[in-house]
Amino acid sequence: MLILKPIIRLPAVITLVLLYGCAGSPEKPQQPDTSPVSVKPADVKQKSKAKEAATSIDPDVLFMLLTAELAGQRGQYDIALEGYMEAAKRVHDPRFAERAAMIAMYLKDGGKLNEAVKIWLRQDANNITARKFAALAALKAGDKAAAASHIGSLLKNDPAGFEKSVLELATVLQKDNKATLIFDVLDDVSSQNPGQATVYFVQALLATQMNRPELAEAKVGQALRIQPDWDRALMLQAQLAMYSGDFNKAKEVLKTAALRFPEDNKIKKLLAQVLIKAKAYDEAVGIYQAILKANPKENDSRMALGLVYLQKDNLDDAEDVFTQLLKEPEWQAQASYYLGKIAEQQNDVDGALVWYDKVTDERLVFEAGISAIGLLGKDKQFAQAEARLASLAKKYPKQKLRLLLVQSELLNQQQQYGKAFNILTNALTDLPDEKELLYARALMAEHIGKLDVLEADLKKIISKYPDNAEALNALGYTLADKTNRYQEAEGYLQRALKLNPDEAVILDSYGWLQFKLGNMAKALDYLERAYAKQQENEIAAHLAEVLWAVNQKDKAKKIFKEAFKESPDDHYLLEFKARVLDKAE
Repeated sequence: MLILKPIIRLPAVITLVLLYGCAGSPEKPQQPDTSPVSVKPADVKQKSKAKEAATSIDPDVLFMLLTAELAGQRGQYDIALEGYMEAAKRVHDPRFAERAAMIAMYLKDGGKLNEAVKIWLRQDANNITARKFAALAALKAGDKAAAASHIGSLLKNDPAGFEKSVLELATVLQKDNKATLIFDVLDDVSSQNPGQATVYFVQALLATQMNRPELAEAKVGQALRIQPDWDRALMLQAQLAMYSGDFNKAKEVLKTAALRFPEDNKIKKLLAQVLIKAKAYDEAVGIYQAILKANPKENDSRMALGLVYLQKDNLDDAEDVFTQLLKEPEWQAQASYYLGKIAEQQNDVDGALVWYDKVTDERLVFEAGISAIGLLGKDKQFAQAEARLASLAKKYPKQKLRLLLVQSELLNQQQQYGKAFNILTNALTDLPDEKELLYARALMAEHIGKLDVLEADLKKIISKYPDNAEALNALGYTLADKTNRYQEAEGYLQRALKLNPDEAVILDSYGWLQFKLGNMAKALDYLERAYAKQQENEIAAHLAEVLWAVNQKDKAKKIFKEAFKESPDDHYLLEFKARVLDKAE
């Protein structure tokens, strides 16, 4: 089968970067703070009255500060740095060293930064920000011993903020391609501070950022050996299991955690998400219902429950849930959007359009508009669909590519294949490697007999994305259906099957190839499995033809009649009728 049919899918379950986020750094360096720092006797810490007199009224010091402040306001940061550095040396006030360190960081002056931080820590040894600066300077210089010392100090003096501090450092170091260095430094920190589970936990988070899930699993395991009942570590362990596809392990971890922390809804929600990924929808429904029974205001769980019902095709219960959410202003847009999806599945075109038009949240207006256009196209209300498309194009000029693909699909539905082909070809002039454009043009090329273009476009996609099952299937099916290059077709389709062994349209393509090869039993097996998963018209036509060929004609007629009753204008069914059934009468 050449065309893959879209299905409603649930939102992505989780992104494995950080459990609760971390503070980032700006893309462009912020200008250092050079606002005036007033010098008053009460602000300056003295060890003697003689020193107080010397520092608080010393005209040289005041002149340095005034010069530094004016230079900073004028953007003359090198002069400002010198002034604050000299003031920091002569006045026992850590604010001046802090200001000097910030300016040195901005100017990327490593020497001055180290000097300023040393003064800062000498004057305020327990200052967390100073330790961060010192750790960052050491990491940038590649001094692992100094970095471990400063990070160890952060662990000792600010254990609650340790995770955030280290992740802030890691974010900054990513720009210098030294993100892995901090992971290695934490090995030294852990050896110097045995029994600190938080160090291993932070390493696990860093390993996920480094895309090393096995290392992350090992580190979170070390954290849990020290602190077995740590809820966040258990959640991370489950997330990593999900990431690797081990849903059974993720379920086991989260079910155990849910028993230990029965009031923790975050664990329950993550468990529900794992169950959804494992297609254990009924269990997920039970969890969301329990959460809502305990707290009816948990509307994010209510929305998730509605989506699970939708995934199960339990439209009545889904409709009830989304109707309840209409009462909550912050959820009205999403509820209206999904009520539109339900009406669309119920073939209530007018009702679906009403719901889509009620979506006013800017984050969903475009998607609702695209859904409305797709619905009108399926209902052959092409004039209205094109009017809405033109309106969206004016409102969302940055969505040009997406809208162009929608336009080509509308033309495809009207069998204006040549026009769609030309539009896509023109678009490829500016975006020659755009995967979606290449695939869409390949489909149009098949309709107008340009198999050389189809093959070239799909091979271009496959060369860049060798695991693109959609392109592999489309090319394999076309070679099987339109040529006698069956060996090549089988190679592409076997690759597609390996990637998505349960995808109905790929099973259909492979079954059709086996029919072409004369392997009737194998063809029937694959096509029946495909049809059991998806009662799509092209699959029905293929299955009916194979059944007819193996003399199961009554069964072939039954499948054809059921499909034809729902879609009397379908191209594939009409073609099978004319070529096989009509000739048999």
